[in-house]
Amino acid sequence: MTITSALQVADDIIESLFDEARRAAPAEACGILYGTANRITAMEPAANVHPARRTHFEIDPQALIGAHRTARTGGPQVIGYYHSHPSGPPEPSATDRAMAHGDGKIWAIIGADRVQFWRDQPDGFTSLSYAGDQR
Repeated sequence: MTITSALQVADDIIESLFDEARRAAPAEACGILYGTANRITAMEPAANVHPARRTHFEIDPQALIGAHRTARTGGPQVIGYYHSHPSGPPEPSATDRAMAHGDGKIWAIIGADRVQFWRDQPDGFTSLSYAGDQR
């Protein structure tokens, strides 16, 4: 699935991503993104349960199960995930690439005072352009 139009992300979601990254530092923040194929409508912070939280992330499995359960019953759809790189750029690391499933989900990575969105494609990550809401 290749989607080429710009991703729509509300400005308050961008600010929340930065806030979560700052709050979690020096550990990696992580959580779940909700919306549609080209629009992020909400984000939900989750506990980072990885034992090496300063350099890795693992979204709390119970948060993931709950999010997918809610989506199956008509709630917000899980379209991706976010995490921060407290001491690196907002680009997929070697660890991120190894963890990726090629399932088309959106990954937001926060680092170096920027947020960048990526689509997890079968052949690797594709950078996504994004625009704030036009309210």
